[in-house]
Amino acid sequence: MFQLDEDFLISLGLGAMPTEEKEAFIAYVLEQLELRVGTELSKGLSDEKLEQFEKLAEARNQAGATTWLQQNCPNYKDVVKQELEKLKQEIIDGRDRLLATSEG
Repeated sequence: MFQLDEDFLISLGLGAMPTEEKEAFIAYVLEQLELRVGTELSKGLSDEKLEQFEKLAEARNQAGATTWLQQNCPNYKDVVKQELEKLKQEIIDGRDRLLATSEG
């Protein structure tokens, strides 16, 4: 679907970010994306459905979570794509500030 890696950072104009900061930034982006997608997908789901998904996520049952998403949130891939695009734009908008912070 997408890859959060060095090429991802380069595509956002962050290739000049110091190497030691890249891994932490990628982890931050993934955390933010998961939070945003989860928030969006949880809208309209019952507490019972949310609990089912939480159990799969806590058990790190990737296959089960994917199946659950396909059955309960068939638009989840679109939501991931939309939220990733929003996040990428926010990063691009703040790119100069990010690079200045990492240089200073």
